[in-house]
Amino acid sequence: MQAKSEAKLGIGVIGCGNISMTYLRNAALFGGIELRACADISAEMAALRAKEYGIRPLGVDALLADPQIDLVLNLTIPAAHFDISFSALSAGKHVFTEKPLATSASDGRRLVAEAAKRGLLLGSAPDTFLGAAGRKARRLMDEGAIGSPVTGTAFMMGRGMEHWHPNPQFYYQPGGGPVFDMGPYYLTMLVNLLGPVARVMAMATRGQEERLISAEGPFKNTTFKVGTPTNVLSLLEFRSGATVTFGASWDVFRHSNHPIELHGTEGSLRLPDPDTFGGTVSLSERGADWKDFASEGELYGARNWPYAAPDRANYRMLGVADLVRSLQTGATPRASGNLALHVLEIMEAILHSGETKSSVAMTGDVVQPALLGEDEARGLLA
Repeated sequence: MQAKSEAKLGIGVIGCGNISMTYLRNAALFGGIELRACADISAEMAALRAKEYGIRPLGVDALLADPQIDLVLNLTIPAAHFDISFSALSAGKHVFTEKPLATSASDGRRLVAEAAKRGLLLGSAPDTFLGAAGRKARRLMDEGAIGSPVTGTAFMMGRGMEHWHPNPQFYYQPGGGPVFDMGPYYLTMLVNLLGPVARVMAMATRGQEERLISAEGPFKNTTFKVGTPTNVLSLLEFRSGATVTFGASWDVFRHSNHPIELHGTEGSLRLPDPDTFGGTVSLSERGADWKDFASEGELYGARNWPYAAPDRANYRMLGVADLVRSLQTGATPRASGNLALHVLEIMEAILHSGETKSSVAMTGDVVQPALLGEDEARGLLA
């Protein structure tokens, strides 16, 4: 199914929480798309976002049935991702969903199959790997800057959510935890740079069986039980032969690990936090001093968020724009459902390995996304 190149694709947003504001604001940056409606379980929230961005507030069923909506942007909570995305595909709409694609690999496979059956495109966050830092790192890898990748590390470590979130309990239940909440950013970037994963081994623990909420709000100074691992160390074997240690923990007060480092036969590469689109990429050639490549002056690398005092790059909606361009060109979207499914299978394998204390072979596969070239990246702008 292809859209006419001269027509704008009508987008309907389902889920009008905090993350929706970033998507809705960034939509104006990109060509070929037009925000037309929004819906939420709270009619008041939908009405608020509709007024802020000049679109129509609708109920979920009405939005799914609206002929002016070509693509559903699913920004609901993770537990609702599958139901909303499947309903949108069943209604004949293309879909782009926030991460993760679903909370189980079996549901993720159903979404990918449904989209293929109906000739629709399915995409998923994160699209951060398409930002300035991710593109620079990918170009260096493709040019052989570190030679053949051998090993590396990726670390997402912190103290969790209860110190700032007023209602953090859901983060610590099955389908949450540091692997499912933050893992998509790190694992998507690694697959983008190294290709698909073949096998996973992991160990998983809970640093605390109960957590104390210290954030301001109705639950301050109350405790809740933890229902999922909060400290995971895994070893990822890529089909290319490279092995990478991936650690995800909400039991760390302070650390000095870089978010991602990759080491090869000719050098080493250091990447910034993959939860943002910018930052500095550093290259050491055969042990030489680090050479830094800052991205603030590059496309999709400029600091634009938080809005009041920007200190990082946030261009969420870039993956949607690339998916819409794919409708016109017939190319595969880079932040595709297949990529998100592979990442979901990796995360599920990590937790399964941590529980069973055995290695898990990946049964699925994915083609490494094509590099987003600079001219093409610029062509996505309005």
